[in-house]
Amino acid sequence: MELFVPGRVCLFGEHSDWAGGYRRLNPELEKGYTLICGTDQGIYARVTPHPGALVLTAATPEGKILGPHEIPMEAEALLVEAESGGFWSYIAGVAYQALIHYQVDGLQIHNHRTDLPIKKGLSSSAAICVLAARAFNRLYDLKLTTRGEMELAYLGEVTTPSRCGRMDQGCAFGNRPVLMTFDGDRLATKELEAGQDLHFVIVDLLAEKDTMEILARLNSCFPCATDEISRGVQDLLGPVNKAIVHEAAAALEAGNARELGRLMTEAQVFFDRYASPACPEELTAPALHRVLRTSLLKPHIWGGKGVGSQGDGAAQLVARSESDQQAIVEILQRDLGLPGFKVTLRSALQPQPQEMPGATVEIRRASTTTQPSHRVRKAVVPAAGLGTRLFPATRAIKKEFFPIIDHDGLAKPAVLLIVEEALAAGIEEVIVVVQPQDLGTFQAFFNGSGPADNHDGYPPPLREYARRILEMGLHVKPIVQSEQAGFGHAVYCAREAVAGEPFLLMLGDHLYRSDGERPCARQLIDAHERSGKNIIGLRRVPEGEIAHYGTASGRWLEDSRLLEIDTLAEKPDVSHARAHLRMPGLPDGQYLAFFGQYVLKPELFEYLAQQIAGEMRERGEYQLTSALDQLRQDADLWGLEVEGQCYDIGLPDLYLRTLLALGPKPGD
Repeated sequence: MELFVPGRVCLFGEHSDWAGGYRRLNPELEKGYTLICGTDQGIYARVTPHPGALVLTAATPEGKILGPHEIPMEAEALLVEAESGGFWSYIAGVAYQALIHYQVDGLQIHNHRTDLPIKKGLSSSAAICVLAARAFNRLYDLKLTTRGEMELAYLGEVTTPSRCGRMDQGCAFGNRPVLMTFDGDRLATKELEAGQDLHFVIVDLLAEKDTMEILARLNSCFPCATDEISRGVQDLLGPVNKAIVHEAAAALEAGNARELGRLMTEAQVFFDRYASPACPEELTAPALHRVLRTSLLKPHIWGGKGVGSQGDGAAQLVARSESDQQAIVEILQRDLGLPGFKVTLRSALQPQPQEMPGATVEIRRASTTTQPSHRVRKAVVPAAGLGTRLFPATRAIKKEFFPIIDHDGLAKPAVLLIVEEALAAGIEEVIVVVQPQDLGTFQAFFNGSGPADNHDGYPPPLREYARRILEMGLHVKPIVQSEQAGFGHAVYCAREAVAGEPFLLMLGDHLYRSDGERPCARQLIDAHERSGKNIIGLRRVPEGEIAHYGTASGRWLEDSRLLEIDTLAEKPDVSHARAHLRMPGLPDGQYLAFFGQYVLKPELFEYLAQQIAGEMRERGEYQLTSALDQLRQDADLWGLEVEGQCYDIGLPDLYLRTLLALGPKPGD
């Protein structure tokens, strides 16, 4: 498996994570608050299971290979390695924690690339720990959420001599801004969304700092203040920090770069005033202040401050615009001899770029608000399958054009019923993924004007419906899947057409009927637009049918039809379902299977791209469920029990059952 874990930038609130942790000893302390975001620079590794050891190798930036370094998968050996504080200690610390908490064997990890600056306040050690925790989680199916991976990584890092706070493992959340609240042992997280594109530059100061010494000196000011210096540090990391972080979060959501710059400058002034006296040798930071005072940068920045534990590791600057961001990088290199890389927080109101030039780091978010940017306008319908299970009929006609007698008595192709469902749910564009040789067939049906489309001889009701088909065709966009590489690949083919928007996904061989007035698809869209979450439609199925469907389980939310998914399985057997997929509140022998409709955010395409780039096929194909499971672990995935029915036409007996269920009933 190929894994990537980014670094993280602490925009505001450094040190308040561990300071807030002291509330378990002194509840009069203020909670800790930090505002962080991930970067696209990070640590890349290939990981495989190993029967009895950690086997570790790493490539240096110069191309030299370190290792292999082998550590027996035994608690004592792992603990000795972790406590040594050496190069491999962080992975050993996580492995030690994984071993004593879970039934795991070893790992083989090859860290083949690292483009994250080390010891610059970007959480490189935490990224290593998260990578190890994620490797154990995914290879041994530990069922950890992103928060669970973060906690395992934290336990692993504090097993080493590192005295990091829990903020560092925030890189587990990936490439999104997150507001974190630390209250003793409790951690709360809230994902944020930039109101406008915001442009930053991170500066490698090419200097030295002793993070361990900084942390030791500042920690000595807790849990109870004993002098003026310790009282100042507690005020800085308490009420002063709370006010600045919450103002910064509001400015970020408003897209107010000027205010963010002002707050960064103000935060640095307070830090110098109250924290530097506690550790003047490290926090006087001449290299940092040289950059912040550089007159050439002033016309291009709104403000700036130190990064991470502060000191002379790295600086962050708020650029006035995208062109100013580039000017800053050039000035740093030309006049100060310092490398800088760009960090851009993209607003959800702006289209997301497909490529990243040079050292630019695009931070993509999984948003959680209910802003208009979550409106679902597009649907994707994969219809490029070969239909082999319906042979020989599919030699003559595509499965998606099999006739269905609708409740109105009209014989309609199945794909037309799917398009009707989407349009009734408020969808504006239906993207149908087809084989190259079938493109003309779909275009002719929805947009054709040949002899068969001379409707004058039809009875009036059919003439009316013929015009309706052409109206629907204005909203249908067929695109091509050039190779048969699975359901996940078919969905990925719609990436450009989706263009960075949330989208409704509907199977091309399933039909839907709501139990009420709201179409099934509309129920999912409403759930997404209220929550901002990825939503999978679910339905109850008996135990004997689960081997035919993707199946999910999780934790019911306040709305008894919504759940936070923690487990996914593609066509599980009964024994696996009984062990891992039971849901409270469902009768014995019933499970929640995929309904055939989803509302997904465009981040899904990143996981599908990783599958395709890494040739991660299952039974020769790229599967959607695997990408959904990664999305569940890294971001959010909810399920909605749909009030309606879905009907499968992919097998002869199911097709017959669908015909009987959907057609007019005697007396209609």
